[in-house]
Amino acid sequence: MLASPGLGSGLDVNNIVGQLMEIERRPLTILDGKEARHQAQLSAFGSLKGALSSFQTNISALSDPANFTAVTANFSDDAVATASASSSAIAGNFSVEVQALAQAQKLKSENFASPNATIGSGALTIQFGSYDGGIFTLNPEKAAQSITISPDQASLAGIRDAINDADAGVSASIINDGNGDRLVIASQDTGLSNALKITVTDDDLNNTDNTGLSQLAFDASTGGVSNLTETVAAENAELIVDGISISKASNTISDAIEGVTLDLLKADIGNNKTLSISRDTASVQEAIQSFVTAFNDLGTTITNLSRFDAANNQASILTGDATLRSIQNQLRGAFNTALSTSGGGLTTLSEIGITFQADGTLGLDTDKLDSILNDSTKDISTLFAAVGKPSDSLVSFINAAPETQNGSYVLNITQLATQGNAIGSNAAALTINTGANDVLDLDIDGVSTSITLAAGSYTADSLAAEIQSKINGATAISSANINISVTQSAGVLNITSDQFGSASTVSITGGSGITDLFGAPVETNGVDVAGTIGGLIATGSGQTLTGTGDSSGLALQISGGATGPRGTVDFASGFAVKLNQLVENMLENDSLIDSRIDGINSSIKDIDTQRDSLNRRLDDVERRFRAQFAALDTLVSNMTQTSNFLQQQLANLPTIGDS
Repeated sequence: MLASPGLGSGLDVNNIVGQLMEIERRPLTILDGKEARHQAQLSAFGSLKGALSSFQTNISALSDPANFTAVTANFSDDAVATASASSSAIAGNFSVEVQALAQAQKLKSENFASPNATIGSGALTIQFGSYDGGIFTLNPEKAAQSITISPDQASLAGIRDAINDADAGVSASIINDGNGDRLVIASQDTGLSNALKITVTDDDLNNTDNTGLSQLAFDASTGGVSNLTETVAAENAELIVDGISISKASNTISDAIEGVTLDLLKADIGNNKTLSISRDTASVQEAIQSFVTAFNDLGTTITNLSRFDAANNQASILTGDATLRSIQNQLRGAFNTALSTSGGGLTTLSEIGITFQADGTLGLDTDKLDSILNDSTKDISTLFAAVGKPSDSLVSFINAAPETQNGSYVLNITQLATQGNAIGSNAAALTINTGANDVLDLDIDGVSTSITLAAGSYTADSLAAEIQSKINGATAISSANINISVTQSAGVLNITSDQFGSASTVSITGGSGITDLFGAPVETNGVDVAGTIGGLIATGSGQTLTGTGDSSGLALQISGGATGPRGTVDFASGFAVKLNQLVENMLENDSLIDSRIDGINSSIKDIDTQRDSLNRRLDDVERRFRAQFAALDTLVSNMTQTSNFLQQQLANLPTIGDS
């Protein structure tokens, strides 16, 4: 056996085998070409999904009806105030005079030698309200706050930090006035109703003297203890709007002019400024133009992926692809069906100037769009967004689901939502005594708590405010984002949850004050709204009624009114909503595109399998070729040796002439 192929025969075996194997490997080249085409298709579908995603981002904005009802507000002097407006604001001009800014009350302590000076330990109870004629009236909307001052926090700096860490609606700081350090406590909210009353539970057992923690007591009512001094009084903002005097607790005023928020910056007595409210049609035009551009950009991507260059007889990677053609047809088809029951006086995009051009792109007639935007009888939001228009003013459209069908639905209410409450059976005692009748145990909306009322004599109103403040300030209640209101009628107290529906409950479960304050309380749980939408029984949860059948997913808020027929709700999913859902379906898992991509990946996997099998076969073929050429080489070598031997023997034979 020769050590190297071809040495015996002189043949270039490696070159011959190599050329033979190139022929054998031609199927591999074909497979590589197929894989390259599949990889190019994957890249193309990736580009398509990216373009669809970009288009979806654009149309998502048009799916929100609020984007079509934007309103602009302009204040003529932005040094005095600034303004913003919501969609509920009414266009018009207002005369505004800012007479005074709201301010927060600030209190100061006496001077101390340093921030490390020891003050005392115990607890501070912060209450918010207003002082008038020596009487402190609790702000029922602000919960009482308790701040524990431990012995290791008893210094001036420690008390400051404890107050700030408590997030109790007040802030504390230390100011050195040249003679010493003072603790300054400020209400975080402005307004007359946010003045402070600070009572102390002093660890030295004297809560009213001017030593220990009681040095921080403040009660400006008649007979109250005020060891702090007021440096800034609580004040309301005062302004005049169109000749009407307005007083508000905050410099940010959102409830004076419907839909308008004013931020007051400076008083300017005697000078009227102009507040102008107008519809923001420019942003709507921009959004619609952006929609048209985004659709055309998507169309360009699809065209580039599928076009055929007739001049060069060159196809694109997805030319003739059925999936791409289906997507293109679905997108264009979404524009061709007029809306029904939109309730806004518009049913087709052509009515606002959006039409297909000869080249397949969308065009926008801005003059036509501008005309519609300035037509008060047309609501363009219904053409794009999912909008429900109830005929009853106490019924509000919340949202809808993709499966909600366009239509006009008759609404009938059989039960209004109510709030859970507990009402006393007799007039409440108006004197609270420590340890005798000052504790109430309650369960509010499924959360249990216990409160302790401040001892003292009350009016029915001030007692209601005290109870409301303490309940809303209880940690278990506030951390669960629960709120209650307490009212009185002829001295009888009523605790009401602010939640509607079957989850709304108020139960007075015990405590030393239950009998004096409520007698045998009558407790009533809330109920959910009930009724039908489109003649089918709907699902109620609190004040929300959600449809079934064709109106499935249509959610309405029933804010009050009467039971019985409540008019109709016209609902339509506009073009942006439909397109958004269509694109969402195209992009989700198991979609047409993903199925196509899965098919391509499967083909690539098959090619890998074929390639592995073919490579194994080629290895066998090459081994066979080399074995055959090795045998041939050996045979030729042996024949050559025989030839050489015979030639030698013949050469040694005597010639005929030599005998």
